[in-house]
Amino acid sequence: TRNDLYHAGELLALLNEGHDIRDKYLVEESVLESLKVKADFHNFKPRPFNMREFYDRTGHDIKDMLLSCRFHGTECRPEDFRVVFTRYGKCYTYNAGGDGHPPLITTKGGMGNGLELMLDIQQDEYLPVWGDTDETSYEAGVKVQIHSQDEPSFIDQLGFGVSPGFQTFVSCQEQRLIYLPPPWGDCKVTPMDSEFFDIYSITACRIDCETRYLVDNCNCRMVHMPGDAPYCTPELYKECADPALDFLVEQDNNFCVCETPCNMTRYSKELSFVKIPSKASAKYLAKKYNKSEQYIKENILVLDIFFEALNYETIEQKKAYEVAGLLGDIGGQMGLFIGASILSILEIFDYLYEVIKYKLCRCSDKKHKHNNNDQGTVLSLDDVKCHVSNFH
Repeated sequence: TRNDLYHAGELLALLNEGHDIRDKYLVEESVLESLKVKADFHNFKPRPFNMREFYDRTGHDIKDMLLSCRFHGTECRPEDFRVVFTRYGKCYTYNAGGDGHPPLITTKGGMGNGLELMLDIQQDEYLPVWGDTDETSYEAGVKVQIHSQDEPSFIDQLGFGVSPGFQTFVSCQEQRLIYLPPPWGDCKVTPMDSEFFDIYSITACRIDCETRYLVDNCNCRMVHMPGDAPYCTPELYKECADPALDFLVEQDNNFCVCETPCNMTRYSKELSFVKIPSKASAKYLAKKYNKSEQYIKENILVLDIFFEALNYETIEQKKAYEVAGLLGDIGGQMGLFIGASILSILEIFDYLYEVIKYKLCRCSDKKHKHNNNDQGTVLSLDDVKCHVSNFH
């Protein structure tokens, strides 16, 4: 709309600072005429503008993108996807769980037992790129992140790309990582200290920290950030939020450094590709979806995500040297080099006990004799009589 173009045109590199079309030479003739009408702001009174509402209204609708969906052989619907906002804007999560919806499970591994999607990426709805901004991109396709229900999405940094014109096979393997707490390791054992998240994860920590950083420095938050602070305006996006977050992510290595949780789950991935459509199926797909063959090649992709097998790999840190191991090594070395055993060690302690006991007894006897010499000898009456008789 004209109001959208007035507020967000400069942020999206469509207009310059004077609210004029940025580069008319890059605009197609069919687009230029309608854009000139919308970019005419004479006597225009701008209405209030909200970035969250703008992203929600102008983002791709899963109902239009989703051509087919199957999970474990069962058809799924657009209603099974939950809207989630990321730095890329409006995204969707499948099998998010929560809100009374238990997580879906699969009982078999291998292709056909996971999630299979056919998507239309709708390139004709992409914004034209007339300049470099943080909100524009050069690629065509979708970004995908596989994560557990306990951690939020962080797709702009942890997602992988899926290109149109290909069927992408993603074979997953669950990995459970167990790290040692201090003093043996440096994983985080304390609970999550956040007003936004209950369960600690690296992504939750990063989002929490970045949100507080922007609120403190820009007095606003981006649309993907939790909390109740006001959303940044397009002007604040350009002047404060985007530069601050870029600096935080790319240059500041001392802030928002999050500890590794002691227990975490991740999914290793192996990707493979085949080209679609084939020559044999191009006409059929074009007829089925009422599109041209060229449109099918440039906009349609198939994504097949499945577990390689229904098992998991555990990677666990172990203490390099424990007290029990130390004592065992000492006993083993003594047994190897001097033939010592538990009985030998007990005999040594018994010998030391006898020596100490003997020393203490000798000291006690000497002290007793010394005391007797100081006090003199007391003779009995019989001893005196015997002594006198012998004298006579």
